[in-house]
Amino acid sequence: MIKGLYEAHLPVSDLNSSIEFYKGLGLEFDHKVEDRLAFLWIEKGKSWLGLWNTDKVETEYHPSIRHVAFEVSLEDLKDSVAWLENKGYTPRRAFGFEPTEPFVMPNPNGNFGHAKIHFNDPDGNSLEFICKVGNPKNLTDRMYLSEWEKLSGLTVN
Repeated sequence: MIKGLYEAHLPVSDLNSSIEFYKGLGLEFDHKVEDRLAFLWIEKGKSWLGLWNTDKVETEYHPSIRHVAFEVSLEDLKDSVAWLENKGYTPRRAFGFEPTEPFVMPNPNGNFGHAKIHFNDPDGNSLEFICKVGNPKNLTDRMYLSEWEKLSGLTVN
């Protein structure tokens, strides 16, 4: 039945500036609906992001709203802090981890983890780059990706 996520939506205060921000992340602009809504492809023909121009962007953040996680490769994630900073975007502290490098949160089932880095868009919407990583040693603690790779025996650069 369900094959994946087709779209997600976020509130923005300046539609044109937000379109440029998300294009800077590599999303492809598709179209606008008047001056209130824009769609950008996350993965062309498969999933997109809708941006709604509104004066309601100051809704208090909660992970259940105003959050989108973009899947990336492990190699891209390893370069994400520098990549974001080179574009003028600022990675942010999340789950007690400083944004010096991605960190990993193990899945409670123990067979994989989620490596991630968090940042915000200009309106404070929470964004993250994320990918699954193996967990052959069933690690249970959250840690920076470089430490995870050493302890799990996965590839270390």
